[in-house]
Amino acid sequence: MQKKVCLGDLATYINGYAFKPSDWGQNGLPIIRIQNLTGNAYEVNYFSGNLDKRYFITNGDVLISWSASIGVYEWQNGDAWLNQHIFKVKFDKENVDKKYFQYAVGYVLEKSLKFAHGSTMKHLTKKVFDSLQVPYYDMDTQRQIVAKLAKIDKAIKYYEEIFECLDELVKSRFVEMFGDPVTNPMKWPIKRFKDICTVGSSKRVYQSEQTSAGVPFLRVSDLISKIVSNTETCDLYISEQQFNEFEQQGLVPHAGDILVTARGTLGQCYIIKPKDKFYFQDGMISWVHTSEAEINPVYVSYLFDSQGIRQQIDKVVSGTTVAYLSIAQLSNFDILLPAIELQNQFADFVAFTDKSKYAIDQFIKSLHAAKDATA
Repeated sequence: MQKKVCLGDLATYINGYAFKPSDWGQNGLPIIRIQNLTGNAYEVNYFSGNLDKRYFITNGDVLISWSASIGVYEWQNGDAWLNQHIFKVKFDKENVDKKYFQYAVGYVLEKSLKFAHGSTMKHLTKKVFDSLQVPYYDMDTQRQIVAKLAKIDKAIKYYEEIFECLDELVKSRFVEMFGDPVTNPMKWPIKRFKDICTVGSSKRVYQSEQTSAGVPFLRVSDLISKIVSNTETCDLYISEQQFNEFEQQGLVPHAGDILVTARGTLGQCYIIKPKDKFYFQDGMISWVHTSEAEINPVYVSYLFDSQGIRQQIDKVVSGTTVAYLSIAQLSNFDILLPAIELQNQFADFVAFTDKSKYAIDQFIKSLHAAKDATA
């Protein structure tokens, strides 16, 4: 029989030790910080002193990061010391399967992020954390749920790998058709962006001009891939009137134009689709192709993944404190210009592959939905 149990009543949560930089060294046991759990940091600091054993972790310990990147992890990298902002879970209150705990708590933490406090660093207060509720079953039911969720996770991983393989297939096809843009063995003509297309940027929209409904106003992070934008979960908008004014001023891109990220992750592309209707922050650059007889936007979007463009981007931002790509810099980039027939062939190949990727993506989403329903 199912019941709801508060996390505070399910187990004991021991916060890590507040290490100072002066405690760090090159010897002793590693200090586990949140970055070491998420894989965002490869540098490990060590501590050779003695601490209370409650800060000691070893293989199989369940850890919960409650600040910044909130999540549940099972530690499998040997003996270590636990840093602050991470709980070590002590299963001393209810009879709970460790794997079931990870699934259930991971799910409820993901859903509870809307309660996170802090403007620069998101975290859950201990009061909110302890009050979060998870479903609780007898041990046999817990293990049955774990077995089902493990199968779903295995399927998700399998199809995600297929999705990644299709991405690599397209990149390989690009090199096969056009050569390595750095060495350019096929000797395609080289032109500058400004010679074959018009580059422009959006007009800044201040916070006071944003609305609660209307035309979606995308951030750089809302461009998920070359063909997918995240307008469904957009929480920023501008008015229809303002959008129409921008469109009359020629500041709104049209189908076939390419948006190129100019801040943050530079050179990420998104191709405008016929049904798209959104505006975007001035951390984007609008690339407008002007000669369909010479250039295909799909080809150009993949050209931005090539070493040739990446090296040009690295060169213009080298030594700067804030990575930024200006209109003038992009306009002067050199690009390879193969025959339009070859560009179109590549675009057809991408379109065929995208259909498979879309089907796989939809299936992965259905697996996640099944997982949510089980959790």
